[in-house]
Amino acid sequence: MENAPLPSSAATTNESSSGDSSPVRIGIVGASGFTGAELLRLAAGHPHFEVAAVAGDTQAGTAVRDLYPSLAAHYGGLRYCAYEPDVFVGLDAVFLGLPHMASAPVVADLYKRVGCVLDLGSDFRLLDPALYPQWYGVEHPMPELLGQFPYGLPELGRDALRGAAGVAVPGCYPSAAALALAPFARGGHIVTDGVVVDAASGVSGAGRAPKPNTTFATVDEDFVAYGLLNHRHTPEIEQVTGCSVLFTPHLAPMVRGILATCYARPTASGFTSADALSVLADFYAGEPFIVVDEASPHTKATLGANTCHLSARVDPRTGWLVVLSALDNLVKGASGGAVQCANVALGLPETCGLPITGLMP
Repeated sequence: MENAPLPSSAATTNESSSGDSSPVRIGIVGASGFTGAELLRLAAGHPHFEVAAVAGDTQAGTAVRDLYPSLAAHYGGLRYCAYEPDVFVGLDAVFLGLPHMASAPVVADLYKRVGCVLDLGSDFRLLDPALYPQWYGVEHPMPELLGQFPYGLPELGRDALRGAAGVAVPGCYPSAAALALAPFARGGHIVTDGVVVDAASGVSGAGRAPKPNTTFATVDEDFVAYGLLNHRHTPEIEQVTGCSVLFTPHLAPMVRGILATCYARPTASGFTSADALSVLADFYAGEPFIVVDEASPHTKATLGANTCHLSARVDPRTGWLVVLSALDNLVKGASGGAVQCANVALGLPETCGLPITGLMP
């Protein structure tokens, strides 16, 4: 089973939907982290983006090429600056690659003073402000804006992103889980209580800053579950899928990639693996970044690409539906997803600047 052809609205072109080929000036705040570096990599291949400013307070004055030699050929003279709002005001799009609950002050500076603010952090993902003290340990500083940042999974809510002044870019685990479960939950094919999501991520999901549990000596040849029963992505997965979820993340000994294995009970008897695959294929027909296949997904097939690979099975012995999802946590699960949202919000062809083929071997 192959993914469907690109819809005409998403076809790649060097002209925007309005025919205007003028540059789209973007800025990145938190540009020295892994998501910031990935945004720079993707922007280098984007036919419309022009990088106007990159802020990274801990690396202010450092040349981008010194921190990330892989970017040297395109950004030979670019340096990180300290964040100053006036540098970013007036840009067409500003991406925030900041730690969780650190974006709100920047949003206060830039919201509706730039074309679109795309927050890759958690600050505006949850609609209920009461969830922030429970899952993030802080009161939300700007609850009045929670409903103003549409959730940035175009495959599950594209219309809300068009012309948006702000976008809440999903977390990497929720992207993988939601793309797997939403077709079944929205179609009434599963019982939405008691859904289980087991997912494993590469270590880049923990960010660039060194941590004792993410050193090479700790991660190599190890596989461990963490965030047991209380991982902060749980309410995000529940919000976007409408399911009650037991979510268990795992740290895998690889740099990039997420594999999510999701378990749910079908609502109808006689629901088969062929039925489950058809649900996925029909739901994502025409989506350029979704691959539905009978084969079990590989994380490496998505390496460097903005794709999500999906498959499904129904076990006739136990009655469980199993949906599998693989993506690159730094591309479709973060920076690539953010660029996809920016393309939609700004009226550009959705696939601009986004690779759809992974790096193998």
